[in-house]
Amino acid sequence: MKRERIVYMTANQYVESIVKKHKLPDTIDNYTDNTVVTPLKKIIRNWAGTCLCDIKLSGSRAKGTAIDIATDLDLFISLSSTTSNTLKEIYNSLYDYVVRQGITARKQNVSIGITYQNKDVDLVPAKRQGQYGNDHSLYRRKADSWTKTNIDTHIHKVKNSGRITEIVALKIWRENHSLDFPSIYLECFAMEVLWGRNLYSYADNFRFLLENIRDNIDSKRIIDPANSNNILSDELSYNEKKKLAMQATSSLSEKYWESIIW
Repeated sequence: MKRERIVYMTANQYVESIVKKHKLPDTIDNYTDNTVVTPLKKIIRNWAGTCLCDIKLSGSRAKGTAIDIATDLDLFISLSSTTSNTLKEIYNSLYDYVVRQGITARKQNVSIGITYQNKDVDLVPAKRQGQYGNDHSLYRRKADSWTKTNIDTHIHKVKNSGRITEIVALKIWRENHSLDFPSIYLECFAMEVLWGRNLYSYADNFRFLLENIRDNIDSKRIIDPANSNNILSDELSYNEKKKLAMQATSSLSEKYWESIIW
């Protein structure tokens, strides 16, 4: 009788294997580009008209932190600084337009989440702050306000942080446990907390992140690297942060890694 071979992994190997299991390629495959991205760009161009400056891949795919159990794509829609509509009008106009195209849509915070060709896509409409440069103004629906952002700064910071594995692991943990933890806040939290720590101690670093969520999430101030006036840690309420801390406490008490992330 042939026995099944049991493969034992170190904690580091396990974390790496889960990241490898869920991490998506940084580039879009041709099929998705042809059936999802290209048609959506056409719809967006029809909506924006002459106000459109650019449509580009942003978010997790552009940063190298995308996973297969979260939003598939983020499209950043750059509108001219001369666009006369307010940011709120732009946001609501895009939402109404995609709904009229028969697309399932939901209003989120700065983005509009849609389902198109069985893919979850976040559309992020923004207005350039000047004729040149990449600083943009975004509508913040939850606060009925606006903020400045620069997605190129975000992408550069994350891609060059040396913390991709830990960030992806934390995103997987967030999705496994159905938690609300906005990606840019999560990414900046991870980069700040892990500053100076060993680059390849993935399991120890991940536990360190959970310990910091447990102990400091309600008090740690995280600032947007593209806008010092934008406090990312204000994106979650006290109760939402409490839920993160409680899950981190629960995860840290688990005996096996398989019960923490999978």
